[in-house]
Amino acid sequence: MNRLNRCELLTQGRPLFLGVDGEGGAHYWDSYEFAVAVVSADGDAEKIELSETPFETLSQWCEYTRSERGWDVGPHVGGSLVGDLVRGVEA
Repeated sequence: MNRLNRCELLTQGRPLFLGVDGEGGAHYWDSYEFAVAVVSADGDAEKIELSETPFETLSQWCEYTRSERGWDVGPHVGGSLVGDLVRGVEA
């Protein structure tokens, strides 16, 4: 996990908003780096590359977050655009 300032958080111009976990952390998906960025309620930010975790897919990350923190908003995985993205990544 890498701690970053928010300007360095993601490489793509428009990261995909996944949702807000039960602890107030906003999760964003960077498909270019295959990473999740989490901005905590107090403004701390970290980027988690899935290759550095036991999770192989975005869906697995979302399920892990559900079991550890819960989701207050989202996750927005499984809608038409997001579902297409997830299916493409998992293929």
